[in-house]
Amino acid sequence: MRSSADVVIIGGGIIGFSVAFHLARAKFGQIVLVDKGSVIGDGSTSQAAGGIRAQFAQKANIEMSIISENFFENFKEETGHDAFFEQVGYLFLLSDDDEVSSFKESCELQKSLGLPVELLKPDDIAKIVPHVRLDDIKLGTFCEKDGISDPWEFLSGFEKASKQMGVVVELEAEVESIDVESGKISGVRTKRGHIKTPIVINCAGPFAKKIAEMVGAEVKVEPYKRQIVNTAELTFVKPGIPMVVDVKSGLYCHKEGSGLLLGWADKEREPSFDISVEPDYTDAILERALDRIPQLETAEIANQWAGLYESTPDHQAIIGWESKVEGMFHCCGFSGHGIMHAPAAGLVTAEILAGKETTIDISSYAPERFAKGEYVVESNVI
Repeated sequence: MRSSADVVIIGGGIIGFSVAFHLARAKFGQIVLVDKGSVIGDGSTSQAAGGIRAQFAQKANIEMSIISENFFENFKEETGHDAFFEQVGYLFLLSDDDEVSSFKESCELQKSLGLPVELLKPDDIAKIVPHVRLDDIKLGTFCEKDGISDPWEFLSGFEKASKQMGVVVELEAEVESIDVESGKISGVRTKRGHIKTPIVINCAGPFAKKIAEMVGAEVKVEPYKRQIVNTAELTFVKPGIPMVVDVKSGLYCHKEGSGLLLGWADKEREPSFDISVEPDYTDAILERALDRIPQLETAEIANQWAGLYESTPDHQAIIGWESKVEGMFHCCGFSGHGIMHAPAAGLVTAEILAGKETTIDISSYAPERFAKGEYVVESNVI
């Protein structure tokens, strides 16, 4: 195991590898990424639904998505590796006046930032998703640049490109402690050995809070279980259908193979690292899916799994230097948006470490915002 580095990244998911890739491309120095797993991405990245969207309510989130979607569109040119990204669009279904008002306001902001989002009436929606019940839908929002991806292929591309640029990846290297001397980071101790370093980047996803606690710091990140169901083949599922989000119920679905991927976030959950599949959770997803897509009545379950959201109180990421310990940097808390914001997260992190002005204003992601009570909640979350 390497004994020293200019920076150690903790976390081998897509955020950690995007940070590694962008730092390496900026020729930051010797970069070591450590992860407790035996393979990369076996945490939240491997359990993600794979949606990529820019239809958010907060400016920074929209801009992060625009940067990331542009990167994903040119992923092979950027990294040298192929990855699946099908821009079939995201369709949000709105069924009451409050939803319509809120999303119309968000649409204006999105358009002002260059996003090709449009409002759709029920008759227009029916042409795109004829299998969806629309009798209670007042309006929809749709963006053609959004779509679905294979998170593993993106992660793998970042990993391979990072290694080609000299990044060292240490697996089965769970972090046990972080050395701090005179208020400064001096090293990382893992189960496989010690690495001397002046900078640690916390990309530990749902475990980011535990990493921060090792240096006496606090990040407002909690793990929440989310569950997903894949159906077997469905004859009514056609190529090119978009990701559909029923805002009222929270149901989301997209084409997965010859069937549908169905998901729903139980927002009454308490924080937990439990990722066991619960029959009651599956039933809750299917109940909402059947209500919106009645043809699912005869559908069979092909697969189901659970994973963790790394959520913050305002559902926005935490990106920036830790104020209590010099050399500690956080890039975590993406609240279900880690896949879709990974390229931008890596970019702005590399810019900050290089002492440059960031491409976009990410002051709303500052780690200290919660202690100061200065934050705004991202309302367009799934």
